[in-house]
Amino acid sequence: MIKNSAIDKPSVHWHSLDADEAILRLQSDRHLGLSSEEAHGRVGRFGLNRLPPPRKRSPWTRFLLQFHNVLIYVMLIAAGTTAMLSDWVDTAVLVTAVFVNAVIGFIQEGKAEEAMDAIRGMLSLHTTVIRDGKRSEIEAERLVPGDVVVLASGDKVPADLRLVSGKGLRANEALLTGESEAVEKMPNAVRDDAPLGERSGMLYSGTLIASGQGTGIVVETGVHTELGRISSMLDRVPGAATPLMRQIAGFGHWLALAIVLMSLATFAIGVLWHGHPPTEMFMMAVALAASAIPEGLPAIMTITLALGMRRMARRKAIIRHLPAVETLGAVTVICSDKTGTLTRNEMTVQKIVTADHLFDVSGVGYAPDGAISLEGTLVAPEEYPELAEIARAAVLCNDAQHHRLPDGFWQVAGDPTEGALLAFAAKVGTDPVWERETAPRTDAIPFESEHRLMATLHHDHQGNGFIYVKGAPERILDMCDRQEGHRSIRSELDGEYWRLCGKDLASGGLRILAIAAKRTEISKSEINFTDLEGGFVLLALVGLIDPPREEAIAAVRTCHSAGIRVKMITGDHVDTAQAIGSRLGIGVGRPALTGAEIEAADDEQLRGMALAVDVFARASPEHKLRLVQALQASDQIVAMTGDGVNDAPALKRADVGVAMGLKGTEAAKEASDMVLADDNFATIGNAVYVGRGIYDNIRKFILFMLPTNGGEALVVLAAILFELALPLTPAQVLWINMATSSTLGLALAFERPEQDVMHRKPRDPRKSLLSWFFAWRVLMVSVLFMTGALGLFLWELERGASLATARTMAVSAVVGAEMFYLINSRYIYKSVLSFEGLFGSPYVLAAIAVCAGLQILYTHAEPMQALFGSTDLSPDEWLKVTLAGLFVFTVAELEKAVIRLLGYFKRVRHRTVR
Repeated sequence: MIKNSAIDKPSVHWHSLDADEAILRLQSDRHLGLSSEEAHGRVGRFGLNRLPPPRKRSPWTRFLLQFHNVLIYVMLIAAGTTAMLSDWVDTAVLVTAVFVNAVIGFIQEGKAEEAMDAIRGMLSLHTTVIRDGKRSEIEAERLVPGDVVVLASGDKVPADLRLVSGKGLRANEALLTGESEAVEKMPNAVRDDAPLGERSGMLYSGTLIASGQGTGIVVETGVHTELGRISSMLDRVPGAATPLMRQIAGFGHWLALAIVLMSLATFAIGVLWHGHPPTEMFMMAVALAASAIPEGLPAIMTITLALGMRRMARRKAIIRHLPAVETLGAVTVICSDKTGTLTRNEMTVQKIVTADHLFDVSGVGYAPDGAISLEGTLVAPEEYPELAEIARAAVLCNDAQHHRLPDGFWQVAGDPTEGALLAFAAKVGTDPVWERETAPRTDAIPFESEHRLMATLHHDHQGNGFIYVKGAPERILDMCDRQEGHRSIRSELDGEYWRLCGKDLASGGLRILAIAAKRTEISKSEINFTDLEGGFVLLALVGLIDPPREEAIAAVRTCHSAGIRVKMITGDHVDTAQAIGSRLGIGVGRPALTGAEIEAADDEQLRGMALAVDVFARASPEHKLRLVQALQASDQIVAMTGDGVNDAPALKRADVGVAMGLKGTEAAKEASDMVLADDNFATIGNAVYVGRGIYDNIRKFILFMLPTNGGEALVVLAAILFELALPLTPAQVLWINMATSSTLGLALAFERPEQDVMHRKPRDPRKSLLSWFFAWRVLMVSVLFMTGALGLFLWELERGASLATARTMAVSAVVGAEMFYLINSRYIYKSVLSFEGLFGSPYVLAAIAVCAGLQILYTHAEPMQALFGSTDLSPDEWLKVTLAGLFVFTVAELEKAVIRLLGYFKRVRHRTVR
């Protein structure tokens, strides 16, 4: 057993220890490994190499908590009100709606917890380990600290390992760092404060071995690994309420308080002032409450969001959590991962520098589609023989395989950089298969970080021998004494020229490789480092990059025009991050912020940094999470995009987590609110467009519904205060609210986003849903509703009509005014006095037709007359009802015209002041 093991001390930085010291601390042996008995004992001490399931609330607790929602309370109050009125049908409908809402929320919450399960499944199932001096294959969960693990190209790293030895070892750590390029691994120790992406002596659980082979000693398992730490962090991240839910909660509290106070005041006035019996006044107070409660709001909100979900799905944005549909419309900042999200995650050759020319290479990714140009003019590769020689070297000094999939996409097996060289060679017209058959490889020196090059020896069938090398420019330049120019003319090496060219390429964010060649004897069958000491001809410098997606560049511009800041958060080098950001239009002219600077800043400092800076480099999972939290603390609504496990905590904490559907990990998808089915950043812009339209539709519905309820409440309140006969009975109020208001209001859920929706600034999430403008609009239209309904009611009584006829006129006036006002409500500020405004929505026209039919049945059908106390109306009386609705329509349009005029004068005055 380990005594005082370093594994018990979380402060140990394994990457800063020499490999032998790490082995000594873990009391292991690099050649023999642990004994089987010792390994078994350590399993008992440290546990299995897997992530434990998180503590979960019981299903009953989760289900009951679905009812802890202000909208549910409003619906339950409505159900209680209808039950007191013995309206059991409406009561059953409302209770069913509450139950269905709770079931949906219960299912969605269960899915959100699957993020942990997705990460737990990322540990490899089996691995090769040395125990008792023998190699054997065991389940990865049986690994313990001190085990010696053997890895080769294609293996998944089963635990956190301190590298002991390696040959040509490179690991793809995009899962944790976001870097698309495989990183070199060597046993050397690094400084204590080295960021994760620069810990060359460490291999981390869940990452992939891209090439080479190596041996490492297990230093951390299970929850103590980097992957486990992210898992624990994800479990601690709380979900955030959406802006709309916060606004609706505030609105619901305000509305509930207003209804209770108004009902109590009405009851007190009737009993204490007018002397009415308490039982009669109780029913009147119930009628008032029934008229004021927006029964249709929760249902309409759910339907509107569900329709938005369908619209987004058609645009390749799959919504996992319903409220995220609306939240997208409120987003003020999009924090995006770079690799695979804003870029293609496919290395591409973009520049070829020769002794005489600078060639541009078009096309992106691994597809051999593209052309060669010189100073902006397309050229035929055969006119420049040096290109064929460069392509031949790129193919032969290369271990990758390049092939086309049945679906037409091109895939690379091997290092992404070598894949890019194969794609370039194909654009030149070089056939890799033919080249490899014509000049087969005899020997090779694989790439190793300490030598910074790869070399291969070839012999053709004409008796010629060649050595090709590629690697770091400064290393290759030292091996060259000549350079190859146009028409294969060779001259003395101009070192200063090549160094300046390399500097120019690097300033553009390109990764640079140098390629050189050397003839050798036909008898040579092995290649040694002594063969690399000189005599080479420099063929070219190659500039490569993981290019931005073209559609992402356009999407960034769209987001900026919509007032949305786009911030790029990546684990990449700062120079590369800035160069890619500039190409995308992100952070142009502003410095980038590194992970070390984020680490050094306190929360208050980070808030200012997060707002001011748009490019963040060398960011760890904690940094991403802190940046999201800092932006949210500054009242920003944050969408976070990503595809790796390292993005999962920030995806969960963001107001909208957006995962990539094609290249994203399951952990990222499960932690997100939305998944992009096409991995296209531009899809986010489309989703924001739909989301803003959804929020507009909810506002339109509230502005339509509240005046209806307010008008009814004012009618009932006026009758009580002035001791008039009740113009609307409780049953008639429910008829208006459930049979007509909800039918009409549903049409607004289908409204298309208005044309200027992506030219507005994001709405201020701090502002209440009920602004002063909303309050004014609701009050004004409520008074108009009351004027029409109460005026017709009193007019009919004055003319000697029966109470039943007067009440039928009042109900019909309210319903008629709703029909006209529904057309007004299609636009909050714009006039509807156009063909599109009046007739552009088939849903509005259909809703009005259905509502008109229901109201005719209410008025003239005998069963309805018996149920609601209605009576027939004459054509003259229907004309009066129509004129009352037209009155509401006309005044509402005039009010919008005045609002637009005031807004115009305000903008003119603002421009004049500026």
